Amino acid sequence: MGKAGSPGADAAPRSAVRQRFDRLVREMAKFGAVGGAGILVNLGVFNLVRHVTDLQVVRASVIATVVAIVFNYLGFRYFTYRDRDKSGRTKELTLFLLFSGVGLVIENGVLYVATYGFGWDSPLQSNIFKFLGIGVATLFRFWSYRTWVFRALPAREAVASAESFLESERRRPRQRVR
Repeated sequence: MGKAGSPGADAAPRSAVRQRFDRLVREMAKFGAVGGAGILVNLGVFNLVRHVTDLQVVRASVIATVVAIVFNYLGFRYFTYRDRDKSGRTKELTLFLLFSGVGLVIENGVLYVATYGFGWDSPLQSNIFKFLGIGVATLFRFWSYRTWVFRALPAREAVASAESFLESERRRPRQRVR
């Protein structure tokens, strides 16, 4: 077990850069999982609204995007960024809606240009450009959400919070098992 070739024997601690990279990869994977489900919601609602109503393509798309925004907020807050600062929910939601609104304009702007600028409005073309718009807007959303909306707790606050939790646990009277 303690031989030089065995796992963990002389394992060097990971560098800070490697740890940050690993956290970013995990964050991107969670963001992608929520985003992937959000894309399915977005495209599903888009096609449903488009085929059951007489709404124009971009209006149907805006409705689908708004439904996906609500879905994504819940997924990001309670899955992707559940470990992030939760103290300013009003500010967080305001920023989320602001950046989601910019993403909505980007996403539906691509669809608008394809539909009304080039006349590409068959169901297949609409779905292709809707998907392309989602992709472009997703790059913006990932950057803005992680930078401005779901901010990481500063290290000092995280340590103080953990220490206060541990201290309160030590003070709590132990219950005896009978």
